[in-house]
Amino acid sequence: MIAVIVTIGLAFVGYVVTYLNGLRLAQRQERLARVNRQLSDFYGPLFALTEANSRTFDAFRQRHARPGGTSPFTHATPPTPEELSEWRLWVTTVFLPNIQAMRDLVIEHADLLNEQEMPPLLLQLCAHVSGYEITAARWAQGNHDEHLSVVPFPSEDIAAYAKQQFSALKMEQARLLGRRQGS
Repeated sequence: MIAVIVTIGLAFVGYVVTYLNGLRLAQRQERLARVNRQLSDFYGPLFALTEANSRTFDAFRQRHARPGGTSPFTHATPPTPEELSEWRLWVTTVFLPNIQAMRDLVIEHADLLNEQEMPPLLLQLCAHVSGYEITAARWAQGNHDEHLSVVPFPSEDIAAYAKQQFSALKMEQARLLGRRQGS
């Protein structure tokens, strides 16, 4: 009789352990799937876009820098008509499409954010894009009175945010896959 009770007890314990282990593995797989989606659909593209935008802006700034390396918009002497024309070309061709893509990522994939609430810098990004869209619309109508968005671009903050979140998720992905860091 004791042997039967022990056998039934061991079978029950084995079942519970198997169930809990399966549950743990399923949760791990779900977490890995979410991390993969966060990397492929949000933080990876956001990081790539912020890096591309930053490097392109640096190239623009080097090519069109004033003495001391300052921007024509922060220099004591106002930008020339040629500088403003070149700025409009770069904005409409490169910078605006990049920041619109960033904004679209935020809007379309907000469910993939790590945070519980929308980070203020992402809201500022969205507002900056809207400010530039109206400026570009005025340019299309021939009005060149304004050349900047009404909301400043959080360039350093968004670049740091995208890099930090991307790196943290890559580490989490490696951990979930059972890889050691650096391998």
